[in-house]
Amino acid sequence: MNTVLIIINIAVLLLLMFGLFVMQKKHVSFSKRVFSALGLGIIFGYILHLIYGTTHEVTTKSIDWFNVVGVGYIKLLQMVVMPLVFISIVGAFTKLKLTKNIGKVSFLVIAILLGTTAVSAAIGIGSALGFGLDGIHLNEGEAEKVRNEQLTERAASVDNMTLPQQILELVPSNPFQDLTGARATSTIGVVIFAAFIGIAYLGVKRKDPGHAEFFAKIIDTIYSIIMRVVTLILRLTPYGILAIITKVTATSDYEAIAKLGKFVIASYVALVIMFVVHLLLLAFAKLNPYRYVKKALPTLTFAFTSRTSAGTLPMTIKTQNKDLGVSEGIANFAGSFGLTIGQNGCAGIYPAMLAVMVAPSAGVDPTSLSFIVMLILVVAISSFGVAGVGGGATFAALIVLSVMNLPIAIVGLLISVEPLIDMGRTALNVSGAMTAGVLTSKATGEFDETAYKQPDIIEA
Repeated sequence: MNTVLIIINIAVLLLLMFGLFVMQKKHVSFSKRVFSALGLGIIFGYILHLIYGTTHEVTTKSIDWFNVVGVGYIKLLQMVVMPLVFISIVGAFTKLKLTKNIGKVSFLVIAILLGTTAVSAAIGIGSALGFGLDGIHLNEGEAEKVRNEQLTERAASVDNMTLPQQILELVPSNPFQDLTGARATSTIGVVIFAAFIGIAYLGVKRKDPGHAEFFAKIIDTIYSIIMRVVTLILRLTPYGILAIITKVTATSDYEAIAKLGKFVIASYVALVIMFVVHLLLLAFAKLNPYRYVKKALPTLTFAFTSRTSAGTLPMTIKTQNKDLGVSEGIANFAGSFGLTIGQNGCAGIYPAMLAVMVAPSAGVDPTSLSFIVMLILVVAISSFGVAGVGGGATFAALIVLSVMNLPIAIVGLLISVEPLIDMGRTALNVSGAMTAGVLTSKATGEFDETAYKQPDIIEA
């Protein structure tokens, strides 16, 4: 009987996917298809949750098959992340217009990412204090106990490393290994290696323009091919979102979420406020925030459902360049740096909130000015090298809590609501990277205002 029910569920998913395909054939806009997929996935997933629950065999085995579409789509995006990061950074150096401003561009992108992370930490602190969050009264169940044992082992590796050793971890000793994503800091390792290749190109360009021109053509050709692969994958976005959000709504533990509802609400209040800060920064730059929201929403929606900043990178770059008027080179820089530096949600708001919650248990007054200033500085500095994949926020929280000499057990106690909050954090991370790209492009005079004002999103 269960097998029949599983087949019916798979058939329903395929039917919904066919409906999205029909919408595509009728030239329904990309945004409408993405939000249709989101809505259908929420409804279908919640129906499965109501009928079978989260642990029933029908649910788990149906989700197993749904993962072929959802997880498969994320894996396709992750497949091109490392090649895209590498070729994007090198390509940024080979574009003549950008090389004139390379120092200014790098400084502005990093400064905006770190600056907004510091602001997000302050907002996280304010939200935790405003809602009166307290980590002392959180209960530890079996799942939380297992999680904390794992985190204790992971934190030991962080505690045993001095600051110079942590800095050395960012430097790539084997860039080919980093291209496989073997280390937690592989992404920033690839960025550093690509930057060295780019700097070397500039030196060769001065001494041997012929060789430099040949190299630039090779890079441009490879970049075009990789971006074509990205385009082919992005066309599958509505189907991926449908399967991913169906899984999320079907398997979420709503009782656990309700118990930790205060923390969830406080987290999303902080995330929304920080997103408004992004919009205010754009408004100060004399850009219409509404146009940004309209064009960025499909990308932010995917980041929200997939919970991976790295997997969203192809969409992040495409949205900046094609829809928001950011020059290609700066879009590459902002997107790639945004994976490893200054993630507003994962490395900013989350660690700051946890630190405030556990500070009283360590005998520290979380309202003291010295604690708040130190926490903001630690959060901003530790945001270097945070991996843009699932678990990046946990890593950031462990570093911050360890540096501040605060207990780390709270990270494991929030395991039941972690996926729900991580969705919003990831979307904010991506928004931070795109905001940095837009503001940098505007400041360096490499901004296409006509493209930004264009009302419609350019199809992949």
